[in-house]
Amino acid sequence: MAIATNALVARVTGRGWRSRLGYAAVVAGLVYLIVLPLYRLQSMAFADGARGYRAQYGRADTSTVIWTTLQLAVVSLLMALVLGTVLAFATSRLPRRWAFLRVVPVLPIVLPAVANVVGWAFLLSPGPGYLNAALRKLPWWDHLESGPVDIYTPTWIMILTGFGLTSFVYLFVSAGMASISSEHLEAAQTSGSSQIGVFFRVVLPLLRPSLIYGGGVALLLGLGQFTGPLLLGSNTGVKVLTTEMYRRVSASPADFAAAAAAGAPLVVLGLVVVLGQKLMLGDQSRFVTHGGKAFKSTPARSWWAVATVLTYGLVALVLPLVGLLLVALSPYWSASIDWNGLTFDNFRALFDTPDIVDSIVTSVVTSSIAVVFCVPIGFVLATLLVRGRRHRVLRILGDLVSALPLGIPAVIFGVGFLLTYTQPPLILYGTRTVIVLVYIVLMVPFATRLQMTALLALGETYAEASATSGAGALATNRHIILPLMRPAVLSAVALMFILLTHEFAASLLVRSATTQVMGTRLFDLWANGSYPLVAAMALVMTAVTGLGVVIAMIVGGRNVLDNL
Repeated sequence: MAIATNALVARVTGRGWRSRLGYAAVVAGLVYLIVLPLYRLQSMAFADGARGYRAQYGRADTSTVIWTTLQLAVVSLLMALVLGTVLAFATSRLPRRWAFLRVVPVLPIVLPAVANVVGWAFLLSPGPGYLNAALRKLPWWDHLESGPVDIYTPTWIMILTGFGLTSFVYLFVSAGMASISSEHLEAAQTSGSSQIGVFFRVVLPLLRPSLIYGGGVALLLGLGQFTGPLLLGSNTGVKVLTTEMYRRVSASPADFAAAAAAGAPLVVLGLVVVLGQKLMLGDQSRFVTHGGKAFKSTPARSWWAVATVLTYGLVALVLPLVGLLLVALSPYWSASIDWNGLTFDNFRALFDTPDIVDSIVTSVVTSSIAVVFCVPIGFVLATLLVRGRRHRVLRILGDLVSALPLGIPAVIFGVGFLLTYTQPPLILYGTRTVIVLVYIVLMVPFATRLQMTALLALGETYAEASATSGAGALATNRHIILPLMRPAVLSAVALMFILLTHEFAASLLVRSATTQVMGTRLFDLWANGSYPLVAAMALVMTAVTGLGVVIAMIVGGRNVLDNL
């Protein structure tokens, strides 16, 4: 008996050391990829008596830039939290014949962020914007020569950012709502609570982890927002920290030290948000609602849900796509549409340009490789954060490191990778490898958080039952946990592929003349004022992303988008 007990203890101890070494290897690799570029940039900022900080924060408009950054993040966060939660609740109440509308709140992610912003610019620019031109035909504004809406103002930048972040909040909230057992809802209704009472007293408290994670992601993305302020705010003097970093790097000569100093507050705020999430969640086991075979959701159906989801889809997806289509099919962009002059010449011009075709191939290849690496990395980190209680130091370090890319703009990672991999020991500039590495860094938070949400919903029951049966950690994960998490894993794959095929901020810094992706080519076309080609390129990017989602649905079924 004693011999058997000692053998069991030895086996458990051996597993503990092997898991610790595995976790340590993954965390160490991420520290090298994520922290080293940031360390080198901050070293430059503090060099010569902190010259970078003096150059950036000694300016008169510094307080305005910081205030605009915070205002953009907070307003867009509140907007995304409200819309994302309402949409998640609405999709859970859709009538059966309208159940396919559950994918509508996710579809705006398929549209590249730069394409979404440009699409709205085509609609609401004061002069040639199509919607503005239509509004000026109404009696209230028929005396105006431009407007009445000016999309280049801070208010509209915040609105568009909020719409862009809504889908991310919806991803977390809808996943949490789908995990709420009907027993909780039925118990509340039996006690006399109305649907509104059930929502506020039962649903929202159980959604606390999803709201905290989704809100944290939205806040960090809002703080690091780049596309809207750059494309819409450059000509009107709207400045945030991310655009300040880009301007510092793109200036001649480039001031990397000042750019690193400008990004420092975002790093600090990112750490604060991560720690805040940890404190607000506390004991995460309180929110486990998965009930095995008894798990079933039987919500009431409502037609208001259909109207809510369709309205959001019209505003967030259909309208910007219409703007893109009209410009892409026109010889040039103007307020008046020549319906007889619509042509596919802009698309032909794109595919007749070899470097644009190469950029499409590079985007697909680098994005796919990065996703292949991110899924197992994210699963290991999610397992460490949820079940690695015996590895407290590694758990805290993994949590902080994996969340950093959300709080740090992709631009500064591009600068950091440019500095790190243009010198020994690894000189990777001009290769697809450096693009893959920066893509892995940017996607680790999403791979981790989405799989972590699924692990939290599963609770400890399945893993404990497997361990009691004598199965090891690898066997448990392979035969039980991963099959149960398949929708979450495939959803993470689809989300990462979508985001990476759209990415241009970090790619803009690590690209070379011979290695470009779709986002960088689109940005070049925008900078050159080739608006019809910009619209056509945006639609090509959307089509490539949509094809990737279709493939994910073929492999994982239609519920991939439902759980995205």
